[in-house]
Amino acid sequence: MAQPTNTFDTYDSVGNREDLQDVIYSISPTDTPFMSAAAREQVKSTNHEWQTDALDAASTSNAVIEGDDVTLDAVVATSRLANRTQIMDKAVVITGTQEAIDKAGRASELAYQIAKKSKELKRDIEATLMGNQAKVTGNASTARKFASLGSWVFSNDVVGSSGASPTGDGTDARTDGTQRALTEDLLKSVIKSVWNAGGSPSVLMTGPFNKQKVSGFTGGSTRFDASEDKTLYASIDVYSSDFGDLEVVPNRFSRDRDAYVLDMDYWAVGFLRDFTMHEIAKTGDSEKRQLLVELTLISRNEAASGLVADLSTS
Repeated sequence: MAQPTNTFDTYDSVGNREDLQDVIYSISPTDTPFMSAAAREQVKSTNHEWQTDALDAASTSNAVIEGDDVTLDAVVATSRLANRTQIMDKAVVITGTQEAIDKAGRASELAYQIAKKSKELKRDIEATLMGNQAKVTGNASTARKFASLGSWVFSNDVVGSSGASPTGDGTDARTDGTQRALTEDLLKSVIKSVWNAGGSPSVLMTGPFNKQKVSGFTGGSTRFDASEDKTLYASIDVYSSDFGDLEVVPNRFSRDRDAYVLDMDYWAVGFLRDFTMHEIAKTGDSEKRQLLVELTLISRNEAASGLVADLSTS
């Protein structure tokens, strides 16, 4: 079959209106579970400092002779730690013409791009917080950087072959080792180590691959298939350990090779400059905006958390 001669169809027409939906769809995730769960503090310098301390180990030989002179105990100084603030930004420039024309899905190109860049900035912060980055002092030609989670946790970590813990003061990153599968025994050993150190972990934060590995743990329980509503429950959202319950939180911006056992009471994000937007001076027919934040990670006491490192990701 073929069209009759001289049939005018949509392929010939030049006046048909476009069918462009007046909505813009995006599925890019914007949740930031670590930053949302951490405490929020205001800092006052590019080098924020704090102190940590610990009690002596419990002793079973603390017995004093009646009438004996007192023996003076040694006094141990507190540990003084610090982290650098890091400036992070996103910038947009929109021409006057683009702002003026009729657009689909947004009334203002400038407003739309600012909202988009704000979400991107939050994602960058979460990814950096969860990373393995040592602090950088910075200078006139080098940007300051804060030490991220991976460079603080060392007291209660379990690393793969050839892996090495950081020193725990933020000055160096951990050395990645040979990857191996996440097992319940590895997780239980870290939870116990954290508890022995005095922590009360409440969050197990992993990337998506190892969240599914955790959901495969059987522990001492039996899985049930709710046949009456045709639902198979295959997820573990709370891991009940011998030392308390841990909420299992998947983090899209965590390194998938890391599974953190966290006591969130001992983590904070400190802001020297909160999220702000600056109008940049015009140099032509365009509008320029800079979104900026300056912040750092505060490890109040890393021994309250732990890490199962060097995990398989496939």
